[in-house]
Amino acid sequence: MTTNQISQKDYEKAFHGREKVALEHALDIRKFEIELYWKRATYFWTFIGATLAGFVAVQNFDGSTRQNMSVILSSLGLVFSFSWVLVNRGSKFWQENWEKHVDMLEDKITGPLYKIVLSRNSETKTDDSMSHLLSGASEISVSKINQIVSVYIFVLWWFLMGYSLWPMSLDLPPNYFYIAIVALTVICCGMFIFKGTRYKGSYINHATQRTAEIQVDKVDKMSGDKVVAD
Repeated sequence: MTTNQISQKDYEKAFHGREKVALEHALDIRKFEIELYWKRATYFWTFIGATLAGFVAVQNFDGSTRQNMSVILSSLGLVFSFSWVLVNRGSKFWQENWEKHVDMLEDKITGPLYKIVLSRNSETKTDDSMSHLLSGASEISVSKINQIVSVYIFVLWWFLMGYSLWPMSLDLPPNYFYIAIVALTVICCGMFIFKGTRYKGSYINHATQRTAEIQVDKVDKMSGDKVVAD
C-alpha cells in the first residue's frame, strides 16, 4: 500500500452517495478535536504553571541550590512549553483537516453554510467605532491567540534558562551538570521536531485471532469416570 494524492474528482467519487453520513462524521470529529485542543491546553497550563511557581519559589534558596534548581526547572519549563507549541500546531492541523472535509461535503447537504460568514454593518459614526473597538466582535482566531501565548511562554523560559545559568564565561571552569541539562533539553526538543511528526508511509496491517469453544465432559457408562471429549 502507498499514500497517494487524489484530485477533487477522486474525492467526490470516494464519498458519492454517502455525503450526508460523511458530513455528520466530519462535524462530530471536528467538535471532538476542538474539545481535545482545549483539554490539552489545560494539561500544559497545569504543568507549566506548577513549574513556573517552583522556579519563583527556589529564588529564595541560597547559593548553588538555588542555581541548580533554577536550571532544572527552566529545563522542564522549556520542554513543557515547546511541546505545548507543537501540540497546538498538531491539534490545529487535525481540526483544519475536518473543517476542510466539511467545506467539501456540505454543499449538497446543507448548502455552503460553513463557508458563508455573516458580520455586522460597517461603523460610520465615531461612537460606533469606539464601541466596536472596545466590545465589538472581530475575526480573531481564539486558537491562534493560544498558539501565540504558547510561543511567548517558550521564549520566556529561554530567558529564564539564561538567567539561571548566569554568569557564563569561558574563563570559568565548565559545569558539566549544567551542560548535560542543556544538552538534554535541546535533544528532547529536537526529537519533538524530527520524530514527533505523523507517519506518512504505507500501512500494512497484521492480524491474529484466537478461537474459543465449549467442551462438554463425557461420562463412561461402564466405569462412571469422566472422559474429556475430543
